[in-house]
Amino acid sequence: MPPLPDSFGVADGVLRLDPRDPEFYQDPYPAYGELHRQGGIARWAETGSLVVADHGTVSALLRDRRFGRILPAGLDGRPDYSDKPPHLADFYAIESRSLLDLEPPTHTRLRSLVTRAFVSRQIERLAPRIGEIANGLIDRFAADGEVELVEAFATPLPVRVIAELIGVPAADAPLLVDWSHRMVAMYQLGRTSAVEASANAAARDFAAYLRAVIADKRRRPAEDLVSALIAAESDGGRLDEAEMVATLALLLNAGHEATVHQIGNAVKAILESHREAAGLFSNADSTAVTVEECLRFDTPLHLFERVAQEPVTLRDGWQLQRGDRIALLLGAANHDPAVFERPGEFLAGRAAKPHVSFGGGIHFCIGAPLARLELAIALEALFKRLPTLSLAATPQYRDSWHFRGLERLALRFQIQGRLLKP
Repeated sequence: MPPLPDSFGVADGVLRLDPRDPEFYQDPYPAYGELHRQGGIARWAETGSLVVADHGTVSALLRDRRFGRILPAGLDGRPDYSDKPPHLADFYAIESRSLLDLEPPTHTRLRSLVTRAFVSRQIERLAPRIGEIANGLIDRFAADGEVELVEAFATPLPVRVIAELIGVPAADAPLLVDWSHRMVAMYQLGRTSAVEASANAAARDFAAYLRAVIADKRRRPAEDLVSALIAAESDGGRLDEAEMVATLALLLNAGHEATVHQIGNAVKAILESHREAAGLFSNADSTAVTVEECLRFDTPLHLFERVAQEPVTLRDGWQLQRGDRIALLLGAANHDPAVFERPGEFLAGRAAKPHVSFGGGIHFCIGAPLARLELAIALEALFKRLPTLSLAATPQYRDSWHFRGLERLALRFQIQGRLLKP
C-alpha cells in the first residue's frame, strides 16, 4: 500500500488533511482508503466541516432535501451574497444566479429551461461533429510519434464542442479556457487575494463577452443554446439577461473543465492498466462499460459541498445544525471497498454499480449525457487510430484538488500511415 501523506491523519473522529500537500493531490486514494477504514466520516480540521467518504452516505446526502447547495435567503431559493466584499462583486454577480448556487423554486425554473434546450434537443446529434473535431485534432499530431495530450487534445476538444453547442465562435476558445481557469480557482481551499482579483476580473470580462453574444443572437438567432434561451426569456419573462449570462458562464465552464480532466485521467488509467485497448472499444457496449469505469476510477471532481437546511442527525450520531456545511468526497465514494471490489484497480469489465461522479439529486450534472458522449468518442478515436500509445513520462497532477486533472500527459506512439486517417 502506498504511504499516506504526511499531512494526513484521522484520530478521535477528526480528519487532518491539507489538500495542497503534493503527496495527497498526486494520489489521494491511499488517504481515502484509510478514511474508509476509520469509518468514512469525520470532522475536517482544516475546514471545520463534516466530511463523508462512504458511498452509501454520500449517495444518500446528494439526494437528501434536508441539504442544499446554499442556505437560501428567502422563499425563492436564491442566495444572499450582499455580505461579499466589493472586490468580488463581479464574480458573485454571476454566482448569485448560477444553477449551482440556487435552490427551488428558482433552480427548478432555470434548470427546466436549460434541460429542454441543452439535453433533449441537442446532444445525440452532436456525435458526428464531436468525431470530426476529435479526428481533426489527432490529424495534427498523428505523424509526430509523440504528443502532450492535455494541450493538444484533451483541452481543445470539449472547449470547441461546448462553444459550438452554445453558439460562440470556436476561435474564442482560448479566452473561454482562461476565464474558466481563473474563476474555478475560487473554489480551492486557501485561495489568495491574487486569485480573488483574477477571478473577479475574469467574471467581469466573461459577462461582458456573453452580453455581446446574447445581443448578436437577438439580431441573428441560430440553432444554438443562446438562441434557445433567448426564446425562453421572451416567453412570459421566465429568464432575464443576468440569469442567462450566469447560466451560459456555468455551462461553458463546467462543459469543458471536468471533461478536459476526465479525458486525461482516463487515458492515463487505461495505459497504466496495461489492458489491450482494442478490447475496451470493440463495440458500443464495451465502450460504454469502459467509459463508466473511467468515470469511477479517477473522476475529475472529488468534492461536492452541501449545507444543512435544518438540524440533521447522520449515522453513528453525527449531528449538523442548520447552516453547517458537509463535504462529500465523490472520489472516495467511488473507491469504497464496501461497494466496489478491488476499487484501486481499473477493471473495465467490472459489474455495473452506480458511481457518484456526476453528483445526484436536483444538482445532478446537467451535462452528464454530453460528458459521456465526448469521453466515448475521444477515447475510441485515440486508441483506434493510435493503438501503440504509451506513457513517455510520469504524469503529474495539477495542484487543483478538488478538481483532479493532469498538468501534462506526454505520450509516444509508433507512426503507422494507415492509421493517420479515421
